[in-house]
Amino acid sequence: MTPEADKGRLLADGGDRDRVEDERRRLRTLREYRIMDTGPEPAFDRVTKLVAGLFDAPITLVSLVDDCRQWFKSAHGLDTAETPIEMSFCRYAVADERPLIVPDAMRDERFRGNALVTGPPHIRFYAGVPLRAYDGSVLGTLCVIDTKVRPPLQAEEIERLEDFAAIVMAEADLRRLGIERDEARHMLERALDFSNIASWQFDPRTDDLRWRGATTDLWGADYESALATGAGFFARLHPEDREAVRAVLDEAIATGEPYATEYRIVHPEKGVRWLAARGDWDVRSDDAMLTGISIDITEQKQRQDNATILLRELHHRMRNLFATVGAIISLTRHAATDVDDYVERINSRLDALNRAQNVLLGANFLTGSMHALMREVEAAFPRIRWSGPDLELPENALVAMALLFNELATNAVKHGALASEEGRVDIDWVQDGEGEDRQFRLVWAETGGNRAVAAPERTSFGTLLMERSVRNNLGGTIERRWEPTGLVCTITLPARWREA
Repeated sequence: MTPEADKGRLLADGGDRDRVEDERRRLRTLREYRIMDTGPEPAFDRVTKLVAGLFDAPITLVSLVDDCRQWFKSAHGLDTAETPIEMSFCRYAVADERPLIVPDAMRDERFRGNALVTGPPHIRFYAGVPLRAYDGSVLGTLCVIDTKVRPPLQAEEIERLEDFAAIVMAEADLRRLGIERDEARHMLERALDFSNIASWQFDPRTDDLRWRGATTDLWGADYESALATGAGFFARLHPEDREAVRAVLDEAIATGEPYATEYRIVHPEKGVRWLAARGDWDVRSDDAMLTGISIDITEQKQRQDNATILLRELHHRMRNLFATVGAIISLTRHAATDVDDYVERINSRLDALNRAQNVLLGANFLTGSMHALMREVEAAFPRIRWSGPDLELPENALVAMALLFNELATNAVKHGALASEEGRVDIDWVQDGEGEDRQFRLVWAETGGNRAVAAPERTSFGTLLMERSVRNNLGGTIERRWEPTGLVCTITLPARWREA
């Protein structure tokens, strides 16, 4: 077998291991064109028809070779769409990556037994030039076939056939790039849909407005008709924002500067929504189009509004807290017997405020859980037990309850049940009744103390603080009874708190 024949066997037999990776790359490139098994296309058929007339040949093919067959994108003078690769002439041109000229197939040992030679279409003459892809890979051939013996093509004829092969590949590349462009556009549009972004292009000369992406979600299902012009766009803006947006757009048009603004729209299905828009000028010859994107920022705006409200509420709370601390410091000074007593009382009451702040910080700054407060109290005074429904207390009520429990617990440690190891405190509360008669009732019951229990001889600041917390801050009443088993304190309030 000749060296040329041996080279021609490489693609079919896979005998050259050094070229296996090249063949894989070639097949990847062929798949990249997505042309195999596609329908007839006039651009390719025109080429085969012209080549057949120019070379006075009955058959002209645009043949693409994969790993198991040769398939004809265009076949002038042949009804067969494909043949097995074992019958292919073109595979040799592909393997050698150069033109293949066979003047008489019956005299060529590679082809004399080929079914396409011994049977229809009875090939005698073959001339094929490579179809070379953008990366250098040879995907197939443009070939001329005759049923009679012909002399080899001259150099000028081969060059002319190669020119037509270049035209075929130019058309194939246009086709490939068009597919890639369409897929990239589709991918971009899908990405815009998933990211809730609408892209747009505005022509200030004609007032035309075009949209892509998540436009339905941002603007409404009728956007194609309602927002086809700038006038339609402004009609959908919130009336209070139209003038400001018009000013921004007019300035961008007048100066050529980028366009950026935020505005409200009246969405036909969702009501008032906030959008942000950014755009820049796309200059093409003598015209300029404003191209940009729009995104929904309603949730962001709501978070900003909530943050503003929260900061205002926090400022209000801090003022209240400082006022409470100031009052405690001032009134404790008059009740303290000496400096150490003053420091102890101040620290105890500030600890109570800290417990309330811990609960608020663990929630939303504005309300706190009754159970969370009781866990703080229980951690500071371990022999306190409690039960009752969890309630959501506003900030002022939580602080008042924290101070109340602190005064009761501090007194119990100094003078009541918690002064002895056997003593304990049980706190129980309920919300009962219906409508305006519904009441919150809490009972503080001390038991197990080992000392006599009696009412104090004078009203202390702690007592005043408890009464002020219950009556002034919570709008309720407080009743204390000194039973033989210990202090029982009953607090009754209007049931204004909802369950957590």
